Amino acid sequence: MPDLKLAKLPDRTPVKITVTVSPELNRSLQSYAELYRETYGEQESISELIPYMLEGFLEADRGFTKAQKERAGGKPD
Repeated sequence: MPDLKLAKLPDRTPVKITVTVSPELNRSLQSYAELYRETYGEQESISELIPYMLEGFLEADRGFTKAQKERAGGKPD
């Protein structure tokens, strides 16, 4: 088998997750989507925004990032 520079691509099959949120959180998400539209001039549904919000949250969580590196056998920062 050839030794390719590009590694095998990861699984890119989308996974649908259904969640129930409180009325307060729903109002906040609606408000965020409206502010997003005002800021960027493009309307995006809450369901389109949430995956990026969660991704940003996880990337910004230093404790989570550190634990993930340790689990993978890497050295903590």
